[in-house]
Amino acid sequence: MRIEIKKNVIKYKGEVNFDKAQKFFLENNWDSTLVYSMKQLIKINVVELKDYCHYFRAVSFIRKKIFKEAKNELNLISKKFVFYHNVNFFLGEIALQQNEFELALSHFDFIEKLSEDAYDFEKSTVLHNIGLCYLHLKKFDRAEEYLFKSAKLQETKKDDLILTGFYMDIATLYYEQYKDNQAIPYFEKAYHLSKKVKSFGIKKTAAMNMAVVEENRKNFPLALAYRKEYEKWKDSLNDQNKVWALADLEKKFAVKQKQKEVNILEAENKIKIAERNSLLFSSVLLLILFGTGVYFYRQKIKNNKIILAQKEELDKLNATKDKLFSIVSHDLRSSVNALKTSNSKLIESLETKNYTELDVQLHNNSAIANGAYNLLDNLLNWALLQTKQTYFFQESLHLATIVKHVEYNYKPLMINRNISFENRVSTTDYVFADMDSLKIIIRNILDNAIKFTNDNGKISIYTRDSDDDFCYLVVEDTGLGMSASTQEELLKKTALLSKKKNDDTIGTGLGMQLCKSMIYKNGGRLEIESEENVGTKIIIVLQKFKNHG
Repeated sequence: MRIEIKKNVIKYKGEVNFDKAQKFFLENNWDSTLVYSMKQLIKINVVELKDYCHYFRAVSFIRKKIFKEAKNELNLISKKFVFYHNVNFFLGEIALQQNEFELALSHFDFIEKLSEDAYDFEKSTVLHNIGLCYLHLKKFDRAEEYLFKSAKLQETKKDDLILTGFYMDIATLYYEQYKDNQAIPYFEKAYHLSKKVKSFGIKKTAAMNMAVVEENRKNFPLALAYRKEYEKWKDSLNDQNKVWALADLEKKFAVKQKQKEVNILEAENKIKIAERNSLLFSSVLLLILFGTGVYFYRQKIKNNKIILAQKEELDKLNATKDKLFSIVSHDLRSSVNALKTSNSKLIESLETKNYTELDVQLHNNSAIANGAYNLLDNLLNWALLQTKQTYFFQESLHLATIVKHVEYNYKPLMINRNISFENRVSTTDYVFADMDSLKIIIRNILDNAIKFTNDNGKISIYTRDSDDDFCYLVVEDTGLGMSASTQEELLKKTALLSKKKNDDTIGTGLGMQLCKSMIYKNGGRLEIESEENVGTKIIIVLQKFKNHG
């Protein structure tokens, strides 16, 4: 396609807008493509140029997910257009997405009749789309024929991600015909193959399918296990509600800060009014002036001390806030920039159909998004703690159960990095703590251990022998370790830790500060034992619940 477009640039070298439109199109700059292709359409009425401009605009709208406009542009392209097969493919995919299956089928049938060398996409994709159309139209025999053809072609490429989706579609085909004996093997193949892919969405769907299969078999224990696995992959996705809650909290926090400033100004104005009144009364009664002056002078000193103390506290809070926003904004900007760079590579991989690289980039995007999500989650909890809006209730908690619950969420991440994990937490220990804050503490400590442990490393979590008053929970890793000065810095009771030293390995310190604050609020303390290049032990000391029966 690139070569054919470049030929037309030479052919129409005087058309500046067309030259810019094709340049931005090949660079995947969709907004600029839309601008210059429209300028070209207004200027000239050559059919070939019009077809190219409508095609550029249609693809741009598709990439921006504006399918109605994309469809309008595609329908304006003449049948003599050199890439008319692509036009039919895009129209077919839009129709399939909009549940217009007969229309989609007519477009895909047109492409199927062409030789495979005549178009720019995989034949297996065309056959798969035809199979899906027949499946939705309840023409199961035809659907079976095309789905198996596409799966056979895809099996030779050994792309686990795409093949998993194909197996799910074949299973659905049989399942809708109540042919469970034929459907279930494909559900199982899809499930086992999903273990090899890094897409949480595919893993989640495969687990849910197996849960339904086992429920229909009346094997409820196994169905429950699959549903738990489904929930695990579901929990790994970003929780947008927390992001919005954080934004709302930041807004309220800013309003409160402004209100404090207004209150200070009002107090200063009251003092000035009082001084003016004292001068007014001095001309009438000198004795009253003296007594009143002394009174207001003392009030002024008192109020000024209060205002000065409030100002110092406000400056301290503002400094902490500025430092926090500086660090967090730096990390978020880094994450967004990484996503932006990765997405550019992602689009290139899509165009070149490099599905292996595409899978790696999607996994990287997921890791970046999870890191940003953890940062925002810690920021929300830190803000709630600072503004005393958290619900806090200490009670008897079974420590091993809490640890097991947190471990469940991090197991997939450790498996992906081949980090071995050992849980030796005593089943007899009960602690007196708030459940939500304890989960946040253990989650942050375990997350740090994973972050600073190299692939193929080891993480252990266990309890030490202790006295009657406190329980010692240890999270040990074989990671980078830390120097004595770093340990001392981590244990300081500062509002925030100092600026990070290494963008790749050292975080903002917000998570550790959050842990310390919550541990102290629960009546405990934090200890660290570490050696550089050997590993680290983070010891969480919590109050025991003595009256547990």
